[in-house]
This record gives sequence, structure tokens and C-alpha cells, in this order.
Amino acid sequence: MKITTKINLITTAWILCVLIAVNAVVFFSFMKITVNMEDDELLQKADQLIKEINKEDSPVEMKDTFTPYLANHSFIRIMHSDSKKVIQVTNDKDLAAKVKAKSASHKETERLTIRLKKQEEQIAIVRVPIHSNGDVVGTLEFGKKLVGLELGKDVLLSILTFCTILGAVLSLLGGRWLSNLIMRPISNMINTMEDIEQSGIPKKIVIEHETKDELQKMAVTFNRMIERLEANLEKQRQFISDASHELKTPLTVIKSYADLLLRRGLQNEEVAHDAIESIHSEATRIQKMTERFLDLADTELEDLLEPKLINIGALCKNLFKQLQSAYKREIVLHYKETSISVIADELKLKQAIIILIDNAIKYSKDKIDVYLEDKEEFTIILVKDYGIGIPAGEIENIFERFYRIDKARSRETGGTGLGLSIAKNIIKQHYGEIKVKSTEGVGTEVALFLPKRKDGKELFVQ
Repeated sequence: MKITTKINLITTAWILCVLIAVNAVVFFSFMKITVNMEDDELLQKADQLIKEINKEDSPVEMKDTFTPYLANHSFIRIMHSDSKKVIQVTNDKDLAAKVKAKSASHKETERLTIRLKKQEEQIAIVRVPIHSNGDVVGTLEFGKKLVGLELGKDVLLSILTFCTILGAVLSLLGGRWLSNLIMRPISNMINTMEDIEQSGIPKKIVIEHETKDELQKMAVTFNRMIERLEANLEKQRQFISDASHELKTPLTVIKSYADLLLRRGLQNEEVAHDAIESIHSEATRIQKMTERFLDLADTELEDLLEPKLINIGALCKNLFKQLQSAYKREIVLHYKETSISVIADELKLKQAIIILIDNAIKYSKDKIDVYLEDKEEFTIILVKDYGIGIPAGEIENIFERFYRIDKARSRETGGTGLGLSIAKNIIKQHYGEIKVKSTEGVGTEVALFLPKRKDGKELFVQ
């Protein structure tokens, strides 16, 4: 069943239920109010009659007194306390005969349904006690056929039934209009998705009217998703283009020297040695570049983390000892707290630190300072070198893939332009941030901010 049909049926059913409930309240309220009005009118007449009764009057005179108070199809009776009828005045003998006389010690009303001339009739009856010297000596009973009640009830039922049917029809029409209004942006989204599926080209939803509701929010969210998808596709195309460009140079060198060896053979040992050495060097570059590609792809998968509690001080001490032995450079670790811990993936965090140290070693000659700080919300790892620095206009570009400030120098140092992109992805996986400050000719500071908590809870569960 279509959503539009469901909306239409549900809204119609709901409105019908509301109409039926309201109609029931209206109907029973009408009946109650009408009957109460009739009872009040009869009670007023009965009270007036009692005031006019004269005990010394003969039955004929009493009848003459009661007759003006008779309504259409009604009766008036006076009875002793034992329900024995003393006098009765009526203009509908069948009605009076059907209603049994009854005495009362206090004012009361009664509504009867009797059958007269093969149809049911509603009868309203009031009984008012007659007092003498503080005692009840009789009862005045006043009865009346509710002639207009049945007619009014039938008319009201007809009106309510008509209004219910009209409400159902209008509800169906309104529900259809409402469902179409609600489903229009969803249908546009479905059509857009189908176009994307068939063509393979991302496409945004056209928002015709600013409705500022959840449906517009859904369309805007979809468009933002498409924008991100387009941006990722563009990055993918750029990555393929940059990777192809980066691989093209070493492959050209390898092919050139291989051609040289094919043409001249191995007779000239010096030429052959140079060719083989160049081929080996470029092949090594390709290998390192491939490894960087794999690292970059791995850091873009946010769910591949193995978090645990890490002592940053101990991690950096062991790591820097290895790097000092390998690079023969001085790396000084500074920290105040005896134990600084953070929950993170140890291997990936170590990889990010190595990337920063490796860059500092490549682009500086003096010592490298590393500062550990334990803040309330973040653990900060700051790597500071005193090298060539980064021009102010280049800082915002250094995290782009394959971006190198000095391409010639980077080629000499074996840089691929992927290191900082990998480090940024690693810190992003940990919901952290990486910041860079640099002054050209003075040095560079790169800080890793690792969050301790998120929304009052541990960021990772060990």
C-alpha cells in the first residue's frame, strides 16, 4: 500500500472517530437538555397548580381549575398518599390509561417509553407532594407526551449523519491533498535517486519553496550529502591524478635506464652500475609511495581502531630512543606530569608521531623538542623544530595529498607529500585535531590534540 493511501485512510478514519464522538456528545446533550427543559416546565406548572388548589372546591371545580394547564396529550392527577386517585383531568385517555398512578413523598421526575397506536412514545412525568400542616396528604402528578422530542431526535440524527458523511468525503479529499503535499519532496528525492542510479552522476534535489519544515530539512540534508559525495569523488579523481603523476616520474626513469641497458648491454660496467643503481633507487621510491598509499587508505577507515589506555610519556621515551639511534639526531622530551595517559590506538598514534618527527628531521638540523601537556579536555603532543619553517601562505595547504612546499628538496629527502594527510586522518579517527604554527626561517610547531572525554563519557571503551 502506498504511503499516500495510508495517510489518506488514517486521517479519514481519525476524523470519522472524532466526528462520531462529537456527534454522540451533541446528541445526548440535546436529549438531556430538551428533557430537562420539559421537566422544568412541568414542575413549574405543578407548583402553580398546588398554589391554586382549594380544598373546599368540588371535583368539578378542581377540574375547571386544572383544564387550562393541560398541554397537548397530557394529564393531571391528584392522589392520596396511598396512590388512590382522587381526581384526574386529561385530553388523551389512552395516555392516562397507560401510565399507572403513583404517589411521591418528594419532588421527582420520570421519563417513560410506552407504546401507543403501534408506535413508541416518550412520556415526561413529574410528581409533587401536597403538604398540609407539615404532612404529605397527597400527590400532584403531571404527565405529558413529548411530541416534538421524537421529531427533533430524528431531525438531529439526520443532520448529524449528513455532517458525518460530508466530513468523511471532505476528509478523503483533504487527506489526498495533504498526502500529495507531504509526498511531493519525497517523490522528488526518489526520482533524483533513480536518476543518480541510472546515470551514475550525483544530482541535487531542486527545492522549489522554502517551507522550513522537516521535509525541507530532509531535502537540504540530502543535498549536503550529495555535496560531500561530489567532494569525495573529486578528491578521488584528484588522488588518482596525483598518484599517476607521482608514479609516472620514477617509472619513466626506470624505463629509460632499462632501455639504456637493452641498447648497450652490460659491456660498459660503469654505465650499467649507474643504471642499476638508479633503477633500484626509483623502485625503492615506488615501494615507499605504495606503502604510503596503503597507510592513507587505512587511516580513512574510521572503524578500524584498537583503542586502549596508553602512557604517552613511556610511549614517546621508547620511540624517541629508537629514532635517535636511527637518525643520530637529538630529540628532547619535556613533560611535567609523571604519568600522562590517553585512550587511543597505540600503533596509529605512534605512526602519527613518527610522521611529525620524520618531517622535523628532514627540514631542520638542530635538536627537536617534544612537549607533553595534560589538559582537562585534551592531551597535547607538541613537536617543535628549528628548521626552514613554512611560508604563511602555505600552511593551510600542507595537509593536502601530494602537496610539497619545495618539490626539489622533498624529492631529495624522499618525501611523498602524504605524511601529514595520514597524520591528520589518524587524529581525526580519534576525534582529535592537529594544528600547525610556523615561521619561515625560524621553525615549525605541530600539535596533536587528543580528546579525553566526549559528552561526559569515555571516548572509547577499552
